[in-house]
Amino acid sequence: MSDEKPITVQILESDYRVACPADEKDALLTAAQYLNDTMLGIRDTGKVLGSERIAVMAALNISYELLNTRRQAAQVENALRQRAEELLQQLDAVLNVQQ
Repeated sequence: MSDEKPITVQILESDYRVACPADEKDALLTAAQYLNDTMLGIRDTGKVLGSERIAVMAALNISYELLNTRRQAAQVENALRQRAEELLQQLDAVLNVQQ
């Protein structure tokens, strides 16, 4: 038996029923709200007309945000890895002096 439950999300004033695991409901609702807010923001500028075009622009904006966040996370990870290596070298140097 599946633990997926149907939930209703509203995106650009339309309701969509989607199934999701019970333990992921809050995350899905948050994602749907973020998408809805993004699409409403695009629509409200008046520069993009039509639900399909608004959806494509929202997808493009969210994809850009995701890729930018991944790039930033990779930079932080590299900086942390480099710092950890520096600290290990310093620790090795201190331990070698004490021997």
